[in-house]
Formats: sequence, structure tokens, C-alpha cells
Amino acid sequence: MSAELSSLHLPWILAVVVALVAGMGDLRTRKIPNRLTVSALLIGLALNGALGGWHGLLMSLEGAGVGLGLLLPVVLLRGLGAGDWKLMGALGALVGPNETIIILLVSFCMAAGWGVVEMFRQHRVKSTLRNLWELVSGFVVFGLRPNPNISIDAQPLIKLPFGAVTAVATAVALSVAWLGL
Repeated sequence: MSAELSSLHLPWILAVVVALVAGMGDLRTRKIPNRLTVSALLIGLALNGALGGWHGLLMSLEGAGVGLGLLLPVVLLRGLGAGDWKLMGALGALVGPNETIIILLVSFCMAAGWGVVEMFRQHRVKSTLRNLWELVSGFVVFGLRPNPNISIDAQPLIKLPFGAVTAVATAVALSVAWLGL
């Protein structure tokens, strides 16, 4: 591997490391620490600025903006925690906007699949579908407002460690990018 090739891949390698550390912590404690996410965001900005100049810095800012901007409504509606949100911003700062969208899409698909498996495993199909109906009908009637019965704070709901899902999605996205698929 040449020095040029490794410097181009360094932000991705760091993104996978950050995602894996966050994912392991999220599985263990259900929290993703600010010192990890904020540090990774700042490192992403500095590294991409150093590697790509102003263009690299702008790409890094756009990636952070995409990650933070797309997940902000979900966080405000209490569908995701702030640690998950900041993790996606940090990953965006490391890999850029296009790759952030790929990581988000893969994360959402994996989380949805895991959620369906858990719904059946925990025998909560009816209650989950009822909650989904309440959420959608509430949005139609009341708009985008948090529903206290259907949020990450509600105890009886199925909750998944989105940071762990994001870690796997980041590794998958990196693999796809490196393989050129």
C-alpha cells in the first residue's frame, strides 16, 4: 500500500475505528460518549482539511452537516439519542456527505431488519404495529411532535443500540467502497 493510498483511506479507517468503539460502548452502556464523538468530528475536520485543503475541509463540513441534519428531526422526536446523532455527525466529518448517506441508509435498513426480528422474537407484533399506527396517525393529526408514549424514553418499547448498527453499517460501507461495488 503506497503512502498516497493510505492517506486517502485514513479518514475511512478512523471512521470504522470510531464507529466500532461507539458501537461497543452503546452495546455495553447504551451511551456514546461526547469525548469520542466531538473528538472524532474535530479530527475529521482537521484531517480532511490537511489532506484536501479547503476542498477537504468543506467536504468534511458537508458530511457532518448531512449526518446531523438528516437525523435531527428523529432526535427531536425522541426516536434516537443524541449520542447516535453526534456519532453520525462525526462519521460524516470523517468520510464526507455521499458516504454519510450510504452509512445512514445501510444503518436504517439494518436497524429495521433487527427491529422486525426483535418484534417477532419478543412476541410483540401486535403492540408494535399498534404503536406504529399511533405514531403515523399522530403525525397526520398533530404534525411532527414527540409522542411521549412512543419514544426512546418509553419503557415497554423495543429499543436497539443504533450506535452498534451504525458500526456495522460503517464497516459494510467501507468494504463496498474499497471493493468498488
